[in-house]
Amino acid sequence: MQVKMRFSLVSIFAMSLTDERASPTESYHIAFNQSAGSADHHCLEDASRCIDTCNIVVFGEIGAGKSSLVNLIAGTKLAQTSSDAGGCTTDIRDHVIKIQNRNLEVKLFDTVGLGEGSHGVVPDKKARNYLEDLLRRLMKTDGIHLLMYCVQGGTIERKAFHRNYQLLPSNVKGKVPIIIVVTGLEDREPEMEEWWRDNEKSISDLGMIFDGHACITAITIDNDDADRLKRRCEQSYDAIFDLIEKCRARIPPARKTKNIVLFGEAGAGKSSIVNLMAGREVAPISPGMQRCTLHWQDYSIDFDGESYQVFDTIGLEESGLEMNEYLDAVRNAYRLIKALNEGGGVHLLLFCIRAGRLTAALQHNYQFFHEFLCEKKVPTVLAITNLEREKNMEDWWEREHQIFERCQIHVTGHACITAANGLDGRHQQLYEESRVTIRDLVKKNIANGQNQPWTGGDTLFVSLVRKLKKLIVKKSRMRRMNLAGHLRKHCGMSREAAKELANMVQQDVIKADVAKADVTKVE
Repeated sequence: MQVKMRFSLVSIFAMSLTDERASPTESYHIAFNQSAGSADHHCLEDASRCIDTCNIVVFGEIGAGKSSLVNLIAGTKLAQTSSDAGGCTTDIRDHVIKIQNRNLEVKLFDTVGLGEGSHGVVPDKKARNYLEDLLRRLMKTDGIHLLMYCVQGGTIERKAFHRNYQLLPSNVKGKVPIIIVVTGLEDREPEMEEWWRDNEKSISDLGMIFDGHACITAITIDNDDADRLKRRCEQSYDAIFDLIEKCRARIPPARKTKNIVLFGEAGAGKSSIVNLMAGREVAPISPGMQRCTLHWQDYSIDFDGESYQVFDTIGLEESGLEMNEYLDAVRNAYRLIKALNEGGGVHLLLFCIRAGRLTAALQHNYQFFHEFLCEKKVPTVLAITNLEREKNMEDWWEREHQIFERCQIHVTGHACITAANGLDGRHQQLYEESRVTIRDLVKKNIANGQNQPWTGGDTLFVSLVRKLKKLIVKKSRMRRMNLAGHLRKHCGMSREAAKELANMVQQDVIKADVAKADVTKVE
């Protein structure tokens, strides 16, 4: 079978916030010389020698031999295995294996077995959700270089076999090489490859396309085992690494996606700026859209050889939110932080304003995103829109820039532009010039290898929400509300984090009430 290797690679993989719906993940690291069974846990190598990193996701039914396959590749017992047909992997575990002789680092994701009954340790539905979440996160971050579909040798259970293959999303199929690894063939005669010859047509009839296959045994061998079994283990190891090497040979230089958070008042032209940068319409322009504080929509755009994920947010309007609106903002803020963490953090804040007066809402937005959300650790740039009527758009900045200093709004760069498309004559020329200007602003100021992106966590979120409440809430009547329950139900927060945040916010309310009462007594 001819092997055609294809794959997709984007951005760095960052930790995500703890979520009851997210799959737990554990990590293990090992370095060894490339020969089966020759592991060296104490070997520390220069990181520069690991030329390539290959991310491999191993998936399949319970008892298919996924963990045994991990151990075969590692050359040591790295993953727990089970002797029965049940699954032994109860969460997703990633194992980083550095192969010195090949200058290769393999990151194996050993996933939860599929097909467990509803009363099993990890029911099938939950295991599928874990796998889908993992694939989605990796496709947005580190990328996936190889998918290994692990099946137990023997008679194919066609329905489950096809169902598991169909679980792979469309953005994976055709972009990431998928190989089938058939385990448990140590007794297959006359040779292990016979299984493929017997089943290749049946697999093709099911409409399943693989970029390669390996018929192997992943059994653990002892010194007393027969030479024939030892040879089959060596053949299995070589077959797996031949497929990994073919995948590695097609790895291009990584293009790491960088995240931009776009914020500002409604009507400032944020969505139009997304389209301006993209060079096409990717964000709908909906002036009548219902406002929902801190709601966001993200868009993938590319320009000048770089990839960006732009988070178009609905920021803070005038202060005076009712409590239910505040809770909506809390929910959206939590989801925003979680999405940014999963995507690798924040590389740039793009503050969008419409030429005119500087309002309190604009100051609140700057304070929330620059100071509270990103703790003053992310470069912030300013885009001023609606300047198509200026003779020279940059003149506006010359006249007005001092007002930002007086309001303590500090930016590392600015762009005076028009984001109004579809106009005639000179206006269209200004629009094309504005595209060059805004792209140059992004490239010049975005965090790079020297300036790492910001990532937050639960601790930051607790602090963030307390500040958010002080900034925009009209009334502080929360003692009768089940705030912790709301955070768990609507934000997906863990019980501990929700309880901690609720206690802190309610303590602030009590302190504020006491202070108000003291002032009244003095008067």
